[in-house]
Parts: sequence; C-alpha cells; structure tokens
Amino acid sequence: MGGATGERRAPTIADVARLAGVSTGAVSYAMNDRPGVSASTRERIRQAAAELGWEPSGAARALMRQSSQAVGLVVAATHLLTGNGFFASFVTGLEQALSRRDFALLLRAVGAEPQAELLAYRRMWQQHQVDGVIVGDVRTDDPRLAFLAEVGMPAVVVDRLAAGPTGFRTLDSDHPAGVRHAVRHLVGLGHRRVAFVGGPPRLRHVADRYSAWRAALAGAGEEPGPVAYEEATERGGIRATRAVLAAHPRPTAIVYTSDLMAIAGLGAIRAAGLAVPRDVSVVGFDDVRLAAYLTPPLTTVRVDYVRLGRSCADLLLEVLAGEDPATPPPVPAELVVRGTTAPPPPR
Repeated sequence: MGGATGERRAPTIADVARLAGVSTGAVSYAMNDRPGVSASTRERIRQAAAELGWEPSGAARALMRQSSQAVGLVVAATHLLTGNGFFASFVTGLEQALSRRDFALLLRAVGAEPQAELLAYRRMWQQHQVDGVIVGDVRTDDPRLAFLAEVGMPAVVVDRLAAGPTGFRTLDSDHPAGVRHAVRHLVGLGHRRVAFVGGPPRLRHVADRYSAWRAALAGAGEEPGPVAYEEATERGGIRATRAVLAAHPRPTAIVYTSDLMAIAGLGAIRAAGLAVPRDVSVVGFDDVRLAAYLTPPLTTVRVDYVRLGRSCADLLLEVLAGEDPATPPPVPAELVVRGTTAPPPPR
C-alpha cells in the first residue's frame, strides 16, 4: 500500500516571504544586501530564512542580483490630460538622463484618489519593477514618503526639504524665489492690492509659493490681498479668479501658481468686463509654450524643468550605484515679463 515518503519539501523563497510577511522581491533585496528594504525588515527576512533553513542557490543569487534597470514615477492622470506645465518637461529630462545609462522610466498615471499613487508605488516595490523611484507633488504628511522610508526604497523627492526623517535625497527648483520676483515686479509697477490664486494648499510647492507671496508683500510694506485655492485645472482657475475678483476692494493684480490656472483666469477676468492689463495684471508660473503667444502674452515665471528632471535622475542613479553624491543646487527661477502686467489703473 502506497503512502507518504516522509520527506520534507525544500523551503522556497515564497516560504521565506510568507513567514516574514513580505514580498519575494523584498527577500531578494535583503539577501543580496541591496537597497530597497529597511534594516528591521532585512533582519526579519534573514531570521525567517534561517528558521526555514533556506539559502538561495547560485543560480537564484545571480538572478536576484540583476537590476531591473528601471526607475519609477507615479503621477495623477489629470496632470497629463490637462497639459500640466511641469510634468511633460520634467519627464523629458528624466528620460534624457536615464536613457544615457540604459535605464528605463516606468511611468504610471493613476486616478485622483488619495491612495492611488501610494498603491502604485507599493506595487512597484512588491513586484520588483524598479530599482528606485522619483516622487513629485509632495503633500504635507505625505503617506508615500512614510511607505518608501519603511521599505527602504531608494528615492529622490522633488521638494526643497522633504518633511520628516526620511533620509531621501531631495532636489527642487528655487520656485519661491520666482514668486518673490513676481511680487516685487508688481509692487514696483505700483500695485498695492495683489491677490494669490493657487492649487490645493496641501501640496508643498503651493504652500511654499503662498509663503513667498506673503513674505514678499510684507517686505514691501503691503498687506496681502485676497487668496483663493482650487484644483489646478482650467475650471479651478476660473472659479478661483472669480472668487478673488469678488473681493472688496478688488485686486489690481493676481499671482497664480501655474500658467494653466492663469490662462483660464484671463478668460474669467474678461468675462467680468475687465481688461488685462489695464484693469488687472496677471502673472503665471511655468512659462508653457502657449504663454508667449497669448493676447496679450503672459508674464510668468520660468523654470528649466527639463534640467530639473535630468538632475533628479542623475542623483538617483548615483545613489543606486552606491555612491554618496553631493546634492546639486536648486534650479533657478526667473521672471519673464510680457504683456499681462502694467501699472494699476488710476484711483
């Protein structure tokens, strides 16, 4: 009569992952001393492997040491669909730097739900799809940073100073300086009632630009004008512009956190029976291609986002290579004065 042989099945990497409560990709990272898992997770995996008596074979070790040769970036699909002035240029810069070193960019466009980007980064890590990631549109108390820090995923954060003890490399443009240049330009023209229209204030770059706007006005001895926040879309720009124009006294100038919102705002100003720049001056941010061809051409802040993308990719690749590179200085921002700013109307 046949029966069981009594022989135990040899443990596998899946068994180790199950016992440690991690993915097989995390086991691969830990057993090969690669970045991508935290110290505590690495120790838990090694303890699980020792408990099961598992060691990767020579062939498995060779396979696990292979790099995916890819870097991940997750963005909200609305940024790509609305012609966001930042991401198209930034991604171009990423691709330029990555392709020079035979790395690929894994780009994921996700929905606007708060957890969508976090889930995409989690999937990249669990499935070992990338060697490291770029993180943009940083929020206050950003859960993506907490997750990436927990698992030890190499990352470059597009922010002047990421909140919390993440240990990530950070790199950004000096965009607050661009807002300060814009306010000083408007005050120099004689404006005393300068409004601020921004995207969601939970975004750190919006909060930084708001702070720069207030500080520049205070430095000029002026009180801040009305403020309106909306989603950084055309409709958001229209709604926010209507809101600040309804203030009393009405502002004579508006500083926007994006060209997209500013261009939509131009239509809202005209719909209110006002002329740009005769009645209201407008300053955008991003210097999108269309800005120079509007009537009148848009005064805006220009940042070389292609350069920023290249610098972020280079910095991450150096980290992945085990180097300790110096962080490059912020990419400068400059004010481009065109036809949407002029002295305010006579009182």
